[in-house]
Amino acid sequence: MTGRSTGAVPHKAVRGPHKAVRGPLGAVAGLAALLVVVLGVLFAGDSGPTAVDARVWAVVGGAVVGGVGAPWRDVALAVDFLGEPVGAVVLVAGAVGGCLLLRRPRAAVLVVAGVGISVGATKLLKPVVGRTVHGENLSFPSGHTAFLTAFALVVALLLTGRIGLRGTAGTSLVVAAGLVAGGAMGWAQVVLSAHYPTDVVGGWCTAMAVVPATAWLVDRAADRPVDRGADAPRGDRC
Repeated sequence: MTGRSTGAVPHKAVRGPHKAVRGPLGAVAGLAALLVVVLGVLFAGDSGPTAVDARVWAVVGGAVVGGVGAPWRDVALAVDFLGEPVGAVVLVAGAVGGCLLLRRPRAAVLVVAGVGISVGATKLLKPVVGRTVHGENLSFPSGHTAFLTAFALVVALLLTGRIGLRGTAGTSLVVAAGLVAGGAMGWAQVVLSAHYPTDVVGGWCTAMAVVPATAWLVDRAADRPVDRGADAPRGDRC
């Protein structure tokens, strides 16, 4: 062969779709990780709500459960179900199936890894922090909130690449998706008295810290064969 490659895929074409918003999200992720550490230190070994938790519980939990009644509690239970094993599997399986149908295996890996590592991080942090609710139930950070937040963040990251959003617009979409999903699940956890409000904040921050880092790792692993091909001697290329 002449050493000239005519069918090679341009290096940038194989990059992850979320790279355009990686920089700004990295800064947000760093702040989120710092907040998880700070809250974890503050609440280590606690077994009751803070003054802020009590106020939020009184306003949100009391107004919804005590004032409005059963319909809103049913909504909270439905949202909570999305973080339970069956609901979570349905959401993740649907997203992975969609990625594979669109021939986006890297996106499918990010869905599983982003959500799985976020939830795994909460499980590791709970015994370390040791905060409890309703007896001996470890509560910080909220795994349910981390799950739905991570799922929304991953879907939004993939969507920004799909529709070509970059910079501030792309970052805003990703963060907004995380806020909406985390806010909905956090509201449900507070209404159901399953978590302190600050547990919810910890769960959101955990997902916000983990997902951008996971996306970077997935890109690094997926791009490595391409990088090797790009660095190969010309005589070895077809």
